[in-house]
Amino acid sequence: MPTSFDSLAMVFEGWEGYRRSITHAVAPLTPEQLTWRPAAQLRSVGELARHIALGPIGWFLWMGAPGSRELAGRITAWEDDADGNRYVIETAIDLADQAGQLVEWLDASGKMIADTLRLWTVADLQKTYLHTWNGDTYAISRQWTLWRIMAHDLHHGGELAILLGMQGLENFELGHLGGHIVLPPLADQADEDGSMPSIP
Repeated sequence: MPTSFDSLAMVFEGWEGYRRSITHAVAPLTPEQLTWRPAAQLRSVGELARHIALGPIGWFLWMGAPGSRELAGRITAWEDDADGNRYVIETAIDLADQAGQLVEWLDASGKMIADTLRLWTVADLQKTYLHTWNGDTYAISRQWTLWRIMAHDLHHGGELAILLGMQGLENFELGHLGGHIVLPPLADQADEDGSMPSIP
């Protein structure tokens, strides 16, 4: 087990809280609210939530992240691109109007991310794996992949907040707080030199 200073959970602190805000936003939604979309060619609220839940799985599987193989094993619908990469067929998992199942998948992929951050260290960020895209083969670092998926969550989480707002739905955590539900330590908890106390 890495020390708190080496753990990626420390480096990426706040990501788990942001995903929790997404889950809290999705959990109370009705089928009608989940199937709402601003235009015919755009994802519905539920389709967007499903994409946030399932999107990380392939990338975490490619880089050999803890728990990714087990989670991917729960999915039966995959497709291969021209370069041989396997992707989840999201539309084959028919749950875009079911808040309970969306929350289950958000929690499951969130646990995979949290376990990876807890078990990997800063030194693990530089490790690479080969990935071919459009005929070119790249040496992709774990750092690049983690940033890509965190940016994916932030981007689509923002879309989700907008779609809920367009329906007139109150969404304090994801909307007004921007997903920042993890509060920093109070000032009187700082060490005498002004630095924040270490996490045990």
